[in-house]
This record gives sequence, structure tokens and C-alpha cells, in this order.
Amino acid sequence: MSDLGALSLGNIVLLESLQPAERDAYARLCRWRRYAQNEQIIDSQSDSRDVFFVVKGMVRVVNYSLSGREVTLDNIGAGGYFGQLAAIDGSPRSANVMACEETVTAAMPPDHFSRLVSQHPTIGLAVMRELARLLRQSTDRIMDLSTLGANNRVHAELLRLARSDAGDGRRATISPIPSHSEIASRVSTTRETVARALGDLARGGIVKREKDALVILDLHQLEDMVQNVRGDA
Repeated sequence: MSDLGALSLGNIVLLESLQPAERDAYARLCRWRRYAQNEQIIDSQSDSRDVFFVVKGMVRVVNYSLSGREVTLDNIGAGGYFGQLAAIDGSPRSANVMACEETVTAAMPPDHFSRLVSQHPTIGLAVMRELARLLRQSTDRIMDLSTLGANNRVHAELLRLARSDAGDGRRATISPIPSHSEIASRVSTTRETVARALGDLARGGIVKREKDALVILDLHQLEDMVQNVRGDA
């Protein structure tokens, strides 16, 4: 691991059921690397099948349209992982992955990942649940692109981003706040449309910007706005 020797897989949520000694053993099987901001980690044309654990930093999973437009599929922060599809089915990569900031990954070869999943049913079940989440997320976005206007797609994306912080209350915080271009990339629209949609929500008292965070002041109203349009589609 060279200068990365002090790091471990201890913060990887998928591996939290392992004993420390087991995690250390798997860590030694990984290839560790540090990436600069905006450096490419995976190319969709790559024939690699490794699974990448995000030890530090954050990555963005993207694809490109025929016209070259970037479409953001997901952001994965420290503690997460990506690349499991190619490791499981042996098919080519389905997306590109870029470092959003300085990022450290531990890349596990597919045979070791297969052994990890087969020998630890709890981890195998967690991988299945994550695949189910990704499938549901993909289905939701396909439906949104087919049935919602651009402003409503921005609203729906804000709801997705806020879910991890929502709890049972009416407020939620999205932090760090994604740029207008990143939101636009996620919902297939323009930065100008995102800016207008956020401005309308702010004037309506539904969202408020605070430093590096976007606070959803009335989560229920935002949900109703999206559901009402979905119901009319």
C-alpha cells in the first residue's frame, strides 16, 4: 500500500460484519490507489472486473450520450463500493467512474470478491440488496424521464438526495450541496433550468441554502408536488 499503509477497510459498510483480522486479510488482497479530483477510475470500455471500495473521498458514476452529454447515475462516498456488476457477471463495465475529490480506493479482484460473497452470506445478502436498490433507482429515473417535466425532475432528484437525512420530520439537509451542473446531469436538463427550479422552491419557502448545504424546509410539500404530477402522468 506504500503511503496508503495506514489506511484500512474498517469504514467499508459492506464489510462491517467481518472480524478485524478478516478485513485486514482482504485488505492485503486489494490494490490500493489514490486518485486526484476529476481523475478517471473506471472507463466503460475497460475489461477490468475489480470491485472498488471507497476508503476516502467520493466518486461519481457517469455515462455519456451519443452527443457527448454527461449523465450522472450515482455518487458514492467513503464507505461505499462500486464495480460489482462486472465482477458478478463477467460482462464489460456499464459506466465510467470519476473521482469527485481526492479519493483512495482499494480494488479487490473478482475471484476474491466472489469468495468473499460466497463465504459470508450476510455480505452476499447486502450485495443483493444494493443491486435491488440500484434497479429500483434506475426504474424510478426512467419513469421520471418519461413522465415528468424538467422542473419536476429536479424536485424528484432533491427528494432522492434528501432521503438519507430525512428521518420522520419535515426537514432534511443535503450536504454537500451538488452543483447546478451535477443536478442537471442527473436529471437530463440544463443548469439554467435547475437554477430556476431551485429559485422557485426558495421563494415558496420549501428550500433554503445554508453555506455548503441545501435545507429542505418542507419535505412533505415537496413530496406532494412530485407525487401529484406523477399521478397526473
